[in-house]
Amino acid sequence: MTDRTQLRDEIALAALPHVVFDGWTEAVLKAAAKDCGHREGMAAVAFMGGPLEAAEHLADLADRKMAEELAGRDLSGMSVRERLALAIKVRLTQWADEKEAMRRTLQMFALPLHAPRAVRITARTVDAIWTAIGDRSADFNWYTKRFSLGAVYTATVLYWLDDSSEDGRDTWDFLDRRINDVLSGIKTRRKLTDDLAAFFKPLCDRFAAH
Repeated sequence: MTDRTQLRDEIALAALPHVVFDGWTEAVLKAAAKDCGHREGMAAVAFMGGPLEAAEHLADLADRKMAEELAGRDLSGMSVRERLALAIKVRLTQWADEKEAMRRTLQMFALPLHAPRAVRITARTVDAIWTAIGDRSADFNWYTKRFSLGAVYTATVLYWLDDSSEDGRDTWDFLDRRINDVLSGIKTRRKLTDDLAAFFKPLCDRFAAH
């Protein structure tokens, strides 16, 4: 980790208690820098793009923390469904004490003006999840898996934010159902692709022979 990345991590994390009340603002970043023992001006050094960049960096930090924890676990005996559920559970529970700050962050990214950035952040997160659980697909399945998981992840985050059940039990039940739906869909699309390939192969071979 570079010194600048560490500085950005520190300020983004220190901003969270302020974000709960004030959202992501320049003043919040300055206060966070001071909380870390830095000069206020270091907030601008760390995040030249301002509060939006800081919030996006927080998502990157969350992805890294998730990947780090999963790297320390033995996933070899787990099914894909179990690994996906674990990855998302880790991603969310690491921030269980920061739910309100996460809510304010999502509210900001939900604005139409910030939609492209929100899509980019979600895409990076679902890619980080698949990568962390060992996915090595490089064909069309790479896109299918990430697009499908993006919908599951987003829905689960929204459910989690309002979940008051013990240990988030309702969220994890919701997540399991969504993952089952996604994996069933991926298998169906894969079978359809294989069937179409098998159907057209004789025709392709015939034309190739001529």
